[in-house]
Amino acid sequence: MATVTSDAIKAALANVKDPLFDKDIVTLGYLKKNEVAGNQATVEILLPTPAHPDRAAIEEAVKKALAATGAELSLTINAEVTVRVSKPGGDRLVGVKNIIAVAAGKGGVGKSTVATNLALALRQYGATVGLLDADVYGPSVPTMLGEPDSPAGNQAGKRITPAVHWGIRVMSVGFFIEREGAVVWRGPMIHKLLQQFIEDVDWGNIDYLVVDLPPGTGDAQLSLSQLIPITGAVIVTTPQEIALIDVVKAVSMFKKVEIPVLGVVENMSYYVCPACGHHDEIFSRGGGRRLAEELKVPFLGEVPLDAKVRHGGDSGRPVVVGAPDSEHAKIFMNLAAMVAGEIAKRNGPSGGTGRRAPGLVQIR
Repeated sequence: MATVTSDAIKAALANVKDPLFDKDIVTLGYLKKNEVAGNQATVEILLPTPAHPDRAAIEEAVKKALAATGAELSLTINAEVTVRVSKPGGDRLVGVKNIIAVAAGKGGVGKSTVATNLALALRQYGATVGLLDADVYGPSVPTMLGEPDSPAGNQAGKRITPAVHWGIRVMSVGFFIEREGAVVWRGPMIHKLLQQFIEDVDWGNIDYLVVDLPPGTGDAQLSLSQLIPITGAVIVTTPQEIALIDVVKAVSMFKKVEIPVLGVVENMSYYVCPACGHHDEIFSRGGGRRLAEELKVPFLGEVPLDAKVRHGGDSGRPVVVGAPDSEHAKIFMNLAAMVAGEIAKRNGPSGGTGRRAPGLVQIR
């Protein structure tokens, strides 16, 4: 039997492509360990996110390619999230690798539901995640997440500690006001609060900070675009025309403040009767996809109207953690993978415009 060489291992893996970049994984720098002793090969592959949308296909292709070499194989596939370096954030949020703004042109489209389940889905993949509820006038995230594993805290002389819900770090003005209380603030006060949530909260080292923005194109959006380097925005809409008109305005705003749009999510796309299986397109359907094509931004998927999703938010057990095997949880998991993939592409591979940040996530 011929002895396997590291060059043979490398050549085999050069035939495995990552569809995100349409390049082979050797060129992309994913091959981090390639050690051969006799017929024993130890190989480590490092993906740019644990939520890689093509992870399963890449893993299968890697195994098949290496099996053809005849080596006795020890294979490890890890993930290490890349971070955008083209727009440094100074001394703010230095431990946060990527910031995802979840926005909507108008209220009532399920933006907070999408933001909450997106954050939890990224956590399910193994990423470290934070969720900032920047919807100052309507902070619904605390209700959606239920009782915290540990509450937000503020000790004298120390930074604010975020609450922990379902393994993610969370901060919201809703933690500090009465449930029935109203926030009656002008723009400068909102800016000051958001600045405090960014500078005075100890977010630690996290892969993704999901920011649930208020609807529209007002003070909070402008303040955050000035305060922090947002990696990209996810726009949530419903299919009807009146919602789509406002999406165009939201996309225009993000372009003006130089924040990339990661894509459009169509929420409440359709309703499936649980008794008979009949599909009903209550708010029309397909508008989000058509608009994404017109705006030349990715379409991230459709989320149906369903009682499970609504009940999860009302009960403090979002569907991703409350019913993880349900079709609706799988939809949010797919959404998270697509968002993570878009971020990885914008950050670039390890040899491109992005850079690796400390911290490994072992995904196999």
